[in-house]
This record gives sequence, structure tokens and C-alpha cells, in this order.
Amino acid sequence: MTATRSKREGLIVDSLIEAFEPLMKADPDAFRTKFRKMASDPFAFYRGSACLFYADMADLKDKYADDRTSKIWIHGDLHAENFGTYMNSEGILVFDVNDFDEAYVGHFSWDLRRFLASLALMGWQKALPDDKVRELSATYLKAYVDQVGHYVDEPHDHAYALRLDNTHGAIHEVLRAARMATRVELLESVTEIVDFDRRLRRGGTSRELSKTERKKVERAYKRYLTSIPAAKREQHDVFYDVKDIVGKKGFGIGSAGLPAYTILIEGYNQALENDVLLTMKQGNIAAASRVLQNSEVEAFFEHEGHRTVVSQRALQVHTDSFLGHTTVDGVGFVVSEMSPYEADLDWGEITEPDEMAPVLDSLGRATAKIHCVSDDDSEESLVDFSTEHAIADAIGDDVAAFVEDLVDFGLGYAIKARKDHASFVDAFRSGAFDLVSAT
Repeated sequence: MTATRSKREGLIVDSLIEAFEPLMKADPDAFRTKFRKMASDPFAFYRGSACLFYADMADLKDKYADDRTSKIWIHGDLHAENFGTYMNSEGILVFDVNDFDEAYVGHFSWDLRRFLASLALMGWQKALPDDKVRELSATYLKAYVDQVGHYVDEPHDHAYALRLDNTHGAIHEVLRAARMATRVELLESVTEIVDFDRRLRRGGTSRELSKTERKKVERAYKRYLTSIPAAKREQHDVFYDVKDIVGKKGFGIGSAGLPAYTILIEGYNQALENDVLLTMKQGNIAAASRVLQNSEVEAFFEHEGHRTVVSQRALQVHTDSFLGHTTVDGVGFVVSEMSPYEADLDWGEITEPDEMAPVLDSLGRATAKIHCVSDDDSEESLVDFSTEHAIADAIGDDVAAFVEDLVDFGLGYAIKARKDHASFVDAFRSGAFDLVSAT
């Protein structure tokens, strides 16, 4: 191993330990599982190592960052698999960016760079030649720029969304699949009927709470209710009544080790098919926040749960009407609905460039939307300027140069990520992460 490689491996190990050490100590088994999943392939490693990406961004001279474009609401972990469906608060099934755990205020180009590197990694896994990956990357970016231009011309257009009535191909199929899901099916998969009432199943990834912990969570739930915007709060007397609570474990790569609970509430009436499932999950520290020194932004958020919710409302139009935040033992938690209408975009069957191109056009436009349009209930005092004008001004008239620069970055960073994956596997196997040793 060369000296340069050793230095890079040290950065990989140090970045992951700095980001996750408290959670590693709290739940080493969960992180051992996370790291084994990250070891499976370069894309999985990239998904789980946003902290490393931002360590690199701290040293990158970003020519598109200025006083305004370095202070845009960003997704923070935008990669090709962070898109899917949700039922918005208007009752419309929408395909959009999802998973806002890493959302923050930062450089708009960081979202684009992170996405493009993930696309290049995916292209490598699909054995696409570099020229095809370049074309597909350019498709995504050109759609992004075009949609930003649309918001410059139509600043009050909040209606754009990928829906059943304006999509086709792979995205339309995801929306159709989500539409076929039902609340009853979801309820039956995680609950059971006991003494003529519904309760959450125990066992597997669910655990029974002690009386002390349950009371603590119930108090946190009551605090959460005050965080729901008045316009989205249900008025039925029984709607938010708690029927059952269990502890939850076994989240994916990004949320390993984070304490969580599942809460079953009454819903619109006492009919058992109308019960609603909520998740209450501890908020994590946003990876981008580790490299941004902005006291105004840091002071704005009460805790990581508040930060996640505020960011999601700033990035997503008509957010989940259950979205809110609370604290447990002073630690921030995010609360949202466990919805049956969530379906992720599956790239497994989207293999040819001509199939991928229209999908990427849509994803580029969806990315522009989160940067330029926010929910009516968002707390917008942090970003108090027209983001679409700021982004358009930063890109300038030479769109081709912008596209070429970011495409080059995406392909180059994907090569680095493949090498980093190999270094991570070697480090993990050799016991570099002593809290979650692979041996």
C-alpha cells in the first residue's frame, strides 16, 4: 500500500468514526451490519459514507458557490436511489426526492455532484461506457437547468410535480404500483387483532417497552402534536389517540443504530381499517453540517429532529401531514407517517441508456424543484432570497461549461469512490473500526 493510499484510508476511517462513534458505541451490532452492507459494493459504500463525501467537499473550490448559492436548502444525500413516491397532504400521489435525514443549508452544486457521482457508479455497475454515462449525466443536468429557468420565469408556480397524469415509463410504473397499495395491507403486516382491537406485533425488529420508557415516549408524542402546522392538523377528537407503541430496530444503511419507535393511533374513526402508523426516529447529525461553519444556521435549529423537519418542509411541496418533531431525553426525533403509498424507484430493470434518459430528465427537474420551491408551511427565514435567480446567475449563460464541469466531477469522483470502497473493506477486515470489528 502506497503512502498516498494509506493517507486516504486514514481519512476514510477517521471520517466514519467521527460521524458515527456515539452510535457505534450505542449499538455495535447495527453498525457491524451497516458496514457489511457498505462492503458489498461501491454504490452501497457511497450511500453509507456521506460524511466522507463532505470531507472532500470541504477541500473543493466550488466555482458555483457565492454568498447566496452556498446557502440553499439542499437534500444533503442526493443519490440515484433516493427517489420514490409519497402521498402528499393534498391527497395527490407524487414521485419526488425522498429521505431527508441529511438535509441542510449548503452549496446547491453539492446535491448535483453527489447525484452525478452516484449515477457514474451505477453506470459502472451496469457496464455502461463512459461516453454513455456522460450523455446521461448531461441529460440530468440540462433538465435541472431548464427547470430552474422555468422557476425564474414563473416564480409562483408551485404546482409542478411528477404525478400519475403527467408521467410515463419507469416513473409512471412506480406511481401505479404505489397506488395499488392499501392501508389495510400495511396494517395487517405489522399489527394483529387482540380482543377486538388492533395492536402492534412484537418480536423480530419490534420490542416491548417498559412502563417507564412507554410513558417517556407518550410524553414525547404529546410534544410532537404541537409541531404539526395548524393547517395540517386533523380536528377529529379521536384521531391522534394512541393505541399502542413498540420500540423499533433494523433500519437501512443510512439510519443504522438510531433509536426509533412505531406508534399506532386511532385515525379518522374507531373502525379498525382506519388506524394510522407513525414512526418516531432519532434525528442524525447532517453530514454537510460537519464542514460548514455557519453559526446562524446552527442556531436556527432546536435539535436534529427539528432540523430534519424544517429542511423537509423547505424542500418538499405539500409534505406529509403527520410530519413533525419532538424530543426524548432532550434528543431530537422526527415523526412521520408509515405510509403504504411509498415505493422507491428500482433501477434493477432500467438497464439501457434509452430507458434511463427519460427517467434522468425527470429526476433533474425534481431536483430543481426542491432547490427552488418549498412547502407553504416551511420556515423560510434562513433562506430569504429567490433561490432560482441565485442558481441561474451562478450557472450563467455558458450552460455547456457548467454541464461539462459537473459531469467531469461525477465520473472522477466515482473512480475515487470505487477505490475508497476497496480501502474501506480492507480497513474493516483488518479491525480498523474496533467498536464494530469485522473479526
